[in-house]
Amino acid sequence: MSTVSPGKHRGTWRITLLAALAVFAQESTWNFYESQVPPMLREHISSAAVVGMLMGMDNLLGIFIQPWMGNRSDHTRTAWGRRMPYLVVGMPVAAGLFVLLPYAAASLPLLILVMFSYAVVANAFKPIAEALVPDFIAPERRSRANATVKIATSFTTIAAAVISLLLVDDHPKIAFAIPAVIMLISVAVLAATVRDSHSPAYQAAVAESESRSEDTTKRRRVRDTLKEIVRDSDRSRLLLLAAILLFGSAWSASRSLITPFGMETLGLSRGDAGGLTLPSGIAFVAAAYPAALLAERYGRLRVIAGGMTVFAAALVLGTFLRTATGVTVALCIGAAGAACFLVNAAVVLWNLAPSAQVFGTYAGMYSISWASGGFVGPTLVGAMVDGTGWALMLIDIALIAAVAIALVVRIDIGRRLVARTRTHDGRTSRADEEAVTE
Repeated sequence: MSTVSPGKHRGTWRITLLAALAVFAQESTWNFYESQVPPMLREHISSAAVVGMLMGMDNLLGIFIQPWMGNRSDHTRTAWGRRMPYLVVGMPVAAGLFVLLPYAAASLPLLILVMFSYAVVANAFKPIAEALVPDFIAPERRSRANATVKIATSFTTIAAAVISLLLVDDHPKIAFAIPAVIMLISVAVLAATVRDSHSPAYQAAVAESESRSEDTTKRRRVRDTLKEIVRDSDRSRLLLLAAILLFGSAWSASRSLITPFGMETLGLSRGDAGGLTLPSGIAFVAAAYPAALLAERYGRLRVIAGGMTVFAAALVLGTFLRTATGVTVALCIGAAGAACFLVNAAVVLWNLAPSAQVFGTYAGMYSISWASGGFVGPTLVGAMVDGTGWALMLIDIALIAAVAIALVVRIDIGRRLVARTRTHDGRTSRADEEAVTE
């Protein structure tokens, strides 16, 4: 029986916490952006669909920027590693642009320009920070590591809600400065402590590159990865990316539009409506690590499907609880269910990657699907709200989540059937063995 030395275990937890800090740094501004930029836009625009479309602009940009940057970082070789150079440059620039948002709010064209600039820079390093997890952490422990990362992300959701409650109504410029300062402090810690050139994945990628000709290495592009996924007879990766897009649509709509929902349906002030997500952030933190442990025991795909079902059911419940307290409870239940997806979906995709050479590209592929959902979700749900009213917004979101559930169930059934067939025929492989645990 193999054992893990205490030193190695401590090293795993150290890098897990630092990878979580990298994601925490980027999300410290994103969550506040999603909560408080929509009310700025509504001062100039009355249509919920247009507001949703503009809020989805960052995700549309991410569709093109994130996989390209993830792939570019895969092929970067420096003494500092292949991820850290981009993080150290990109995060301070994004923080500076974020601080400018409330100053640009008086002019719609200027506000959109600053939003666009922030989205370009922040999208450029988003998949790079997330790729630190598979770079350093072994496959069997990635759900736990990713749970820690998602817990860190949830703390930024809680922070955004607290800042909304305490500062937005009276001191909006100070409120926007706080997440930017959090990002700057986080990237300073990362710059002082992380050298991803020491990661197992970086070393494996270097070794693989040296074993291949230079011309062959250069031909490994994002479009080649896309073609491989689309043409593969095993549809697991393609269906998973579609499910990520759909659930990303539902999750993003539930976050981006919750402040105007609270204002229009529950009669709350902008600050109080922005605080609706505070308890659900705590619920997510409580559910994230158990979601990883459940996935290791019962299979990641089954836990993902179960969690999404809880999310959709909670939103339906929230539609009929027409009070701030009732909606808050529903959001808490939904966040706990969503944790099962957010902790494990990326891990399933990383584990399906053919080699360590493409972890950044696969992180970008996850991001491209999630970002596509982030663009489609607010726009689609906003259009549905224009037709049916704000009161039914949560049901609109639940309908989108239901389609994602069907896809994940299809993946789980398909992979288990293939694995059992190959086992029966004596043609098992590592991928088949992993299918049972996924």
